Amino acid sequence: MSGKTQERIAHTERRIERRDKMLNHDRSKERATVEEVFDQATRMIVFDLMNNGKLYELNGVVSSGKEARVYWGTAKDGTDLAVKIYLTSSAEFKRGMHKYIEGDPRFKDVKHDTRSLIAVWAQKEFRNLGEADAAKVRVPKPLAVKSNVVIMEFIGEKGVSAPSLKERAPEHPEKVYKLIVTYLERLYQKAKIVHGDLSEYNIMMWKGRPVVFDVSQSVSTQHPLADFMVKRDIANVNRFFKRLDVEVFSDEELYKMVVGK
Repeated sequence: MSGKTQERIAHTERRIERRDKMLNHDRSKERATVEEVFDQATRMIVFDLMNNGKLYELNGVVSSGKEARVYWGTAKDGTDLAVKIYLTSSAEFKRGMHKYIEGDPRFKDVKHDTRSLIAVWAQKEFRNLGEADAAKVRVPKPLAVKSNVVIMEFIGEKGVSAPSLKERAPEHPEKVYKLIVTYLERLYQKAKIVHGDLSEYNIMMWKGRPVVFDVSQSVSTQHPLADFMVKRDIANVNRFFKRLDVEVFSDEELYKMVVGK
């Protein structure tokens, strides 16, 4: 590991601590938060991604959840990146992920220890993003994955992520609804995957177009839960756009369009 890389990661950790301190004056909690994400194994993964040129710098937290934290990163040329780090300490997360992995023919013989499961989960998100992108569904483009760290396109600007539909209703909801219906069809019929948790919370608007994100739980259309999950996605999308007075397809009609019946 080069001295320059060590210096960058140390600078990154100090910057994250300072940012957390600004948001939370509890010093012990601030330090615990950083240590929860950057355990020794995760530090080494970040070092490796920096040494390989996949990542130049981390600039602070964009979003934080029970399962993962997303950081605003940059490439060496200054391009914004989203760096998603899954927490290896989340026991609740480990319990909930089994049903989305088991039964997916793309992922077989998965070890059940926590770090192996989370590494598969990160690989799963990376692969789902790639398959969605290939099917011309607008998602953050996947750029690199290693163990519990996924690097992808940053949707937003200068560390400020684009708003979700929940945060800001679209200016042209009818047009956006039609695009999302097209995305659902392409996901199912071309990418052969089902999002499984699609709603206004994980669709962003950026430059006039919806962008689907949080695809780690997405499963193959052959998965035992796929039919249930696609119907749930349809119901969530229709419910949201109905509230915006959009004339939506019935759930049954949209289901037939999405699955190609």
